[in-house]
This record gives sequence, structure tokens and C-alpha cells, in this order.
Amino acid sequence: MNPETLAPTQAFSESQWIDGELVRNLMRTAPAVQITAILVVPVVFAVLWGHVPVAALGLWTAAALLISGFQLWLTRWHAQHLAQADTATQLKFMARYGFSWPLSGFIWGAVGLLHFDRTPLATQFLCWLIIAVGGSFAVSSLSFYLKPMRGYANALALTSLGVILWRVADLHFHAAPFHYWMLLLVLIYWMLLLQAGKTLHETHRGYVELHYRNDQLIESLTLQTRSALDAVTVKNRFLASAAHDIRQPVHALGLYADWLDREPELVAEIAPKIVESTKAVNTLFDSLFDLVRLDSGKTRMHIEPVDVAALLRDMELQYRPQARAKGLQLRIRSRPGQVLSDRIFLQRIVGNLLGNALKYTSNGGVLVAARPTAHGMRIKIWDTGIGIASEHHSEIFREFYKVPNHPGTEDGFGLGLSIVSRLTQRLGHDLNMKSRPGRGTVFTLTLQGSDGAFQLQPASMP
Repeated sequence: MNPETLAPTQAFSESQWIDGELVRNLMRTAPAVQITAILVVPVVFAVLWGHVPVAALGLWTAAALLISGFQLWLTRWHAQHLAQADTATQLKFMARYGFSWPLSGFIWGAVGLLHFDRTPLATQFLCWLIIAVGGSFAVSSLSFYLKPMRGYANALALTSLGVILWRVADLHFHAAPFHYWMLLLVLIYWMLLLQAGKTLHETHRGYVELHYRNDQLIESLTLQTRSALDAVTVKNRFLASAAHDIRQPVHALGLYADWLDREPELVAEIAPKIVESTKAVNTLFDSLFDLVRLDSGKTRMHIEPVDVAALLRDMELQYRPQARAKGLQLRIRSRPGQVLSDRIFLQRIVGNLLGNALKYTSNGGVLVAARPTAHGMRIKIWDTGIGIASEHHSEIFREFYKVPNHPGTEDGFGLGLSIVSRLTQRLGHDLNMKSRPGRGTVFTLTLQGSDGAFQLQPASMP
């Protein structure tokens, strides 16, 4: 048999996983039972020698050794090839070879045909004792998995009952009373065997379930610990980046103040630089406060119908001077339409995207277009800027992330797109980006129309 033929084909439930682990445990304990059976067969042969026909005794001995040897080989093969196999493989293995245990029970029960009521009472007693003790030992080992345990116990008991009933029928039901007592004893033994096996199985299963749940708990705690460590790492990176970005304007303020103290006549030249540095510090703090409020979920959204065309006209008035200062064309194209959103935060989203587009564009221009679609109002912001390489697409929405060697990032804080991402998630808007280095970037913002259903999304990290 090839292990590859037992490959799993599907995911399994907790109960099935536990069954697979019980099969492993059964196969680990089964060799002791098979070795014991192989050693006991010659004892039975010796006990019955001279009392039963040699041919019948030899046939039974060969069958008993063959089934015990096959099972011993099976357990060794499992230990070599399937001990670490998954649940699907374990269950498939047992489904394929589980027949050997009922067959073993049948062969050991069939020894009664040789000795019952055909040999001296002492020999019969010894043989029955061997069957009872061997059956109990086998059921104890097989109790890890109910199916082979019940198969073995049922085959052993039913075969023994069949042997006794066959003898009673052969005597035309004029058998001695002890024949009927033997029937009763075998029935009691059968029930006790099944009950003991079931009790042991519940114990084994409870232990494996506990082991499984402990593993699940450990895995969950490991994931939580890893998440906590990741959060600490993010926090440390956040604080380090914030400290780094705030150091430059604060340091500049100190230099300007010192310069002004030594040369007060240069106030007209230094004052604008102080104002510029102060604005940079305020901008960083405003962005940090926005991130904290968004992550904590304390930001209140005022959802109302927003006129997209009017909003984009306001954006045009605000950003056209910046575009002219850089010699860029700024075009706004919008069809009439309303969306459900928070006007202030929607302005913040579009403003950040438009500001970034102008910042990273040196030639050409920026186009902002809005039109209704089947999925809602769609706002697109195109630029002919430097673009973003694909390996940075998943990172640019992370706080303080700046694309390496990217012109224009040196005077920014890396918070604009992070705030945009959080706001769009909080408002339930859809944001997509496409960009190619040297060809420009397009951001697509899809918003629910004012006549459609709107559901405010809970705050979450991007």
C-alpha cells in the first residue's frame, strides 16, 4: 500500500480530528496485543494437542497466526508511514483495514468448535479462560476507536454463542444444563466487554478532546501575543516616525528664534519661516489627533445628502492656486448627483487625494471627474505625476509610510493616505487605486447615492 493513496481531500471537524488522533493512539498500542496473540496461539495449540483432529487444529493455528501477523505488520507499517499523517489519512486507513479486527475476533471465537464439549472439562475451562482474558486485553487496546473495538467484541461473542448453540442443536436440544449456563455467561461477558470498551473509549476521547482544546487555546494565546507584539511594534514605529517628523520643524523654530534674537532686524525675512514651521507642526498634530480619534471610534459622523458637484467646486476654488503655482492644469468635471456621507470628512478625503495629486505632479495636470454608476456615485482623481511602483501599493495607506527615493516625500509626514483609508472605511465608501511609475495615478472613490441604503461601518484599522 502506498501512503500517497491515502491523501486527504477535505477539511475535517473537531470530532473527526479527534477520531484521527484516536486511530493514531490505537495503532501505537496495538502491537502489544498482536505480539501477545502470536505467543498465545502455540499455547492453545499445545493445550488442544491430542484432543482434537490435527488437521482442524493446524488450520485454526495457521489462521490465528496469519491474522495476528498481518495486524502486527499493519501496525508497524502505520508507525513507519502514517504516524504523522493527517486526520483524513488516519480515517481512510481505518476504513480500509478495519475489517481485520472483526476477522480476528471471529477466528478466536471459532476455537470453540475445536474444544467445546469435545475435550476434557479442564481443557475447555482453560480455553475459555484464554479467550476471555485475551478478548478483554484486545478490547482494552481497541477502545481508542469504537468501530474496531465493537467489531472485535461482537465477532468474538457472536462466534462463541454460535459454537454453543451449534452444539445444543447437534444434541437435539437435550444438552446438559451447563450448556445453557455457558450461553448466559457468554451473553453477560459480551455486555460487560462492550460496556468496558465504551467506558475506556470515553476516557480516551475525553483526554484527546482536552488535548485538542488546550492546543487551540495555546494557538489562540500565541496569535493574541503575536498581535499584541505587532501592535507594540506598530506603536513604537508610530512614535518614532512622529518624533522624527516633528523634530525637523521644531528644530527649525529654535534656529529661527535664535537667529531672530541675534539679528532682530531680519524679522521680515524670518517671520514667514517661523509661521511655515508652526503650520507644519500644527498639521502634524492635527493628523495625529485625527488618527487617534478614528482608531478609537470616537469620531462622530453626520450622515446627510451631499451635493457632489458643489463639493468639487469648493475643492477647485481651494486648490486652483496651488495648481497655478506649479504650472499645472486642474480640471473638474462632475455630473449632478447627491451621495450619503459626512460633508466635512468627504471634503477631507477628496482634499487629501487632490492635494497629493498636485504635490507629486510636475508636468501636465490633474483631472477630477464624478459621475453616477450602477454601484453609486464614482469620483476619480487622475494625475500625470511620477506614479507609484506596484511593490508599494499595499504600504502607502500605512501611517508614516513614505515611498523610498520618491520626490516630494521629504517634506510630508506620510499620514494623508492613512487618514483617507480610515475615513473611507468609517464612512463605508470604497477606495481603489491604480498607478504606474512615470505614467501617473488614479484614485477611484465610490459612494452610495442618496436614494440608496447606507450603512455606517465601525471603525477599523486599514
